[in-house]
Amino acid sequence: MKRNSESIEKIMKNEEINLAWQFVKNTGAHIFLTGKSGTGKTTFLRTLKQQVPKRMVVLAPTGIAAINAGGVTIHSFFQLPFSPHIPNTTFKSKTTNFRFGKEKQRIIRTMDLLVIDEISMVRADLLDAVDTVLRRYRDRYKPFGGVQMLMIGDLQQLPPVAKDDEWRLLQQHYESPYFFSSNALQQTEYITIELKHVFRQSDALFLDLLNQIRTNRADNRTFELLNRRYIPNFNPPEDAGYIRLTTHNYQAQQINDRKLSELSSPAFSFHAEVTGNFPEQSYPTDETLTVKKQAQVMFVKNDSSGQGRYYNGMLGKIIDVSQQEITVQSNDENTTIKLSREEWTNTRYVLNKKTQEITEEVEGTFRQYPLRLAWAVTIHKSQGLTFEHAIIDAQHSFAHGQTYVALSRCKTLDGLVLSTPLDPSAVICDTKVNDFNAYAAAHQPDDEMLSRMEKTYKLALLDELFDFRPVGLAFEKLFRLLVEHLSKKLPLLLTEYKQARERLDELSKVAVKFKLQYTQMLSTEDSSIDKRIHSAASYFHNALSSLHELHSKSSIETDNKALKNQLLERQTELHEALVFKLGILEYESRPEVSFSVSDYLSQKAKIQLEAMTPQTSSPRKSKTPKTNTRQITYTMFQQGLSVTDIASQRGLAESTILTHLQFYVSSGELSSAQLVDADKRDEILTILKRQPSEKQTLSEIRAAVSATITYAEISLVMADFYRNRIPLDSKN
Repeated sequence: MKRNSESIEKIMKNEEINLAWQFVKNTGAHIFLTGKSGTGKTTFLRTLKQQVPKRMVVLAPTGIAAINAGGVTIHSFFQLPFSPHIPNTTFKSKTTNFRFGKEKQRIIRTMDLLVIDEISMVRADLLDAVDTVLRRYRDRYKPFGGVQMLMIGDLQQLPPVAKDDEWRLLQQHYESPYFFSSNALQQTEYITIELKHVFRQSDALFLDLLNQIRTNRADNRTFELLNRRYIPNFNPPEDAGYIRLTTHNYQAQQINDRKLSELSSPAFSFHAEVTGNFPEQSYPTDETLTVKKQAQVMFVKNDSSGQGRYYNGMLGKIIDVSQQEITVQSNDENTTIKLSREEWTNTRYVLNKKTQEITEEVEGTFRQYPLRLAWAVTIHKSQGLTFEHAIIDAQHSFAHGQTYVALSRCKTLDGLVLSTPLDPSAVICDTKVNDFNAYAAAHQPDDEMLSRMEKTYKLALLDELFDFRPVGLAFEKLFRLLVEHLSKKLPLLLTEYKQARERLDELSKVAVKFKLQYTQMLSTEDSSIDKRIHSAASYFHNALSSLHELHSKSSIETDNKALKNQLLERQTELHEALVFKLGILEYESRPEVSFSVSDYLSQKAKIQLEAMTPQTSSPRKSKTPKTNTRQITYTMFQQGLSVTDIASQRGLAESTILTHLQFYVSSGELSSAQLVDADKRDEILTILKRQPSEKQTLSEIRAAVSATITYAEISLVMADFYRNRIPLDSKN
């Protein structure tokens, strides 16, 4: 089954999308990528994640948006409190620890690109909070610490939430709650790229009507044409597949409950299997799904089997259901689909131990049938979806963009039915958004701007290469500490440091003069610029080596514990700055290296990670359950009860029971063969045996096995395998 839309390949050939791709890939420009519903924003992000040559992190304002975007929430990644962030204040929260571990620091300090999806829902103060954190761990003098920002969304859709009491605090600092009022963003020359080609709708009249609603230009003629689709007391044919879009959740819930109760067939309930850390507010569908035969449902996930049988937003009807299986008939192509549970993952960003690339690690999983009852759904939950037929009640819209989101879910005007007439009061548009969009539309970037920004970015990277301020700042902090506390104890060392200080100052002066040279050469496209970069990098590397030698051989001892900790911190900071700068200069001094954006960024990250102090941590002590609940589970299993039976009797999730039993697999008291189907176990073992000497991560194995295999099953087999190294010829 294929969705009725343009292919990814065709979308990526779109002129505006290709321009956005070039800006992301070849410049450091901050970008707001916008466009009407159905213009390919989601497809662009999906392709970007697969192909971008930059170290990238993807964030979103809500848990569900993060799950859909394949990223994490802004608050969780940056450990931000949910309270308003007042500019020029520090973070204070009883529940927030604003101190990152070494790995998180390494991720932040080496990422090139930060993507924020659904930017329309991000408040200005939250974006400034992100700026504060990035400046703290990167370059304090640059907006967002020098990280390139890609913000994706449509301001004509759902707005940020600003409660009255919060806005009373924030309005003293911001013109509006929207992200574009962020103080940090206004310090940048960010660009806006609007995607204009709509892939979702092809009806020219409908597209024009939607655009008028979107931009608050709807006149009497617009409402007249739309209200021709007002059908009082409309009762759709049973098999027509209409879905009703409501403004409030309780309305959708009432409709779905009533329609389900009207079906005479027996009800079946299916409970989600939740493992690890998966916040309830991020659940992609109901934790307990109750359905009946003939119930109208909507798929909430694309088919992970690769067969394309269903997609997120597709409607269908349950034609058969038992406690073991659900069969759905799709409305699109009248296809019968036998369903298995789908799996969603809650991830966090980590550094791959082998490649040192920024990767995603699974923290928790949610397994459930990818369905929700769908006689009705809220406009909010319909964002991003497409329907053939919809009944819309938008007259009670209460937020900016809500009516537009509702109307634009339909592919055609004929597929749309209004349950109440529309009038101008239903179209809520913020004038600040309209003004912003009008300005952005009049200042769209072009190829000439792209070429100019490519040169600007290359120049900025060269400036970074030959910038010795980070070394100078780190050196100065250590030097001042020595002067203040150890001048009498270490006079000879201080003399050497004073001389090194003078050499470093002279080095910075030479670097300033050289900047004039390479700036001129870059502007004139002088072909000899690579040769000059090689020789300059070699010169600065040799000049800086003496400082590194001095620092490496310096032995500074003190009995003062507080001073000792301060010294260690500042010595480490200087060590990292020196090792990084020497490493990148050495690389760029090689004759075979030609300076380029992608190559520099790649090498910069590798060298930076090597320079940073390795993370050390003491092993965690395993917690002993207060009630010895693990032992209870083990005893019941030994008595012959199944995992399902134990979970039912103890009132616990099956995933919890499997976690208990995994402990006994690790200790050798149980075998994974007692808990995991033989075929699945063999498939997992096949992957593990490829690299028996190197412990693989859950995520790595999950990506290599069938979609039907769960993380819990992988964990059980891994526990067995790494305990006793199952023999390579084992079939047990």
